[in-house]
Amino acid sequence: MFGFLTPHTKDDADPLVSARTISAWLRHLPTQDVIARQHNVMRVFDGMRQSSRQVDLARVTATFTDSPPRSLRLAQPVPGPYSSSFGLRRVFNGQSRNPHSGMDIAASKGTPVAAAAAGRVIDTGDYFFNGRTVWIDHGAGLLTMYCHLDAITVNHGDTVAEGDLIGRVGATGRVTGPHLHWSVSLNRAMVDPALFLADAPPPAPR
Repeated sequence: MFGFLTPHTKDDADPLVSARTISAWLRHLPTQDVIARQHNVMRVFDGMRQSSRQVDLARVTATFTDSPPRSLRLAQPVPGPYSSSFGLRRVFNGQSRNPHSGMDIAASKGTPVAAAAAGRVIDTGDYFFNGRTVWIDHGAGLLTMYCHLDAITVNHGDTVAEGDLIGRVGATGRVTGPHLHWSVSLNRAMVDPALFLADAPPPAPR
């Protein structure tokens, strides 16, 4: 039933193929212009740390476990309105940036963040842009990422159920205020989390 989740081989799921396929579509997405004063913009003096985390990210997104998820429906990990949608084209200080790769949910600092579905924690840490981050593997190439957390309440290797507390909303990393950036990766390609949302309201984290 979940055969479409699986690439032809575990090594041929190339995100560049997906990028080429949707390049024309991306040109029609809305654009967000962001202007920041120079003293509020951190200089990239820690480029080695950024490069190291990019290597980690490639390793994490390549995770593939054979056991498929019970359902492709995901629960919204934190209550709140969407403050920025997937695919938004961003311009920062006049320079074009990559389209938004997830969904931003507005919430106050300290708001509990719940696992969107059952799975296993495959990475936690402090990413260069994303701040404190949790990655969960749900099986068959379906992963979720939770960013800018103020606190992380799970550890690498933990098994979680849908609704389990995994962290709290924060403003770590490169952000303008507290919110949850939530991403969904399917076979190493970022996809719109809204496509997976269940109709039910988000569960209260346990």
